[in-house]
Amino acid sequence: MPPTALGEGTERRPGETLRASSVSRSYEGVQALQDVTLELRRHEVVGLIGPNGAGKSTLVNVMTGFDFPSSGTVELAGREITGWSSHRRARAGLTRTFQHSRSFAGLPVRENVEVAALGVGAGPREARRRADGLLDLLGLSAKADVRADTLAHGDERRLGVARVLATEPSFVLMDEPAAGLSEAEVPDFAEVVRSVRDDHRAGVLLIDHNMALVMGVCDRIHVLDQGRTLAAGRPDEIRGNLDVAAAYLGETAVAAPDA
Repeated sequence: MPPTALGEGTERRPGETLRASSVSRSYEGVQALQDVTLELRRHEVVGLIGPNGAGKSTLVNVMTGFDFPSSGTVELAGREITGWSSHRRARAGLTRTFQHSRSFAGLPVRENVEVAALGVGAGPREARRRADGLLDLLGLSAKADVRADTLAHGDERRLGVARVLATEPSFVLMDEPAAGLSEAEVPDFAEVVRSVRDDHRAGVLLIDHNMALVMGVCDRIHVLDQGRTLAAGRPDEIRGNLDVAAAYLGETAVAAPDA
């Protein structure tokens, strides 16, 4: 990528690994995370699953700078970033999506994506180029001039991914991106996740309750339960893990075939 693509003075480096080490987080005596270690490499999708309240969103918040750990560290490409703000992390290539849309409701779809690119230092022409390419990739080109607040739910989710990819990240953390999608929409969204890994060469941490999506796209899966790591491994290992089944998946979900 040319140095000018993100503007001068940015802190982006071509890091290969994002790592949370021995992270704990407590709130007024409530232990949300307890000694959790998770590593995400570029060019892979890692699933982060667990029951409601297991600490998944808390871990994502800590890794992306929207919260800070009570103890433990976060490293990007071997550099500790535990105290960095979310904005500084985004400019270094660490971005996220949210459970609820954070698009600019009154702006057209294309401008929403352009704003994201401009926010990390891209010039107007580069921002337009990124936006047009991403809308084509995500099947939103026909809606480029439509206001964001008129989008169907599935298209709104795709717009959220386009906005993140416009920053040209090294790592994307997705917090329940398939929530609210119909079963018919999930396979198309799975291709979007694969594209982030394969075409954009970014590492993806995927939180979602849709096991067909998680088992189908993830290279590895990390399971949290009550703020602790319960299991970690390949999808087939997690599918057959009886502790995971008892804590979260249920027998039917464990036996579900790959997407």
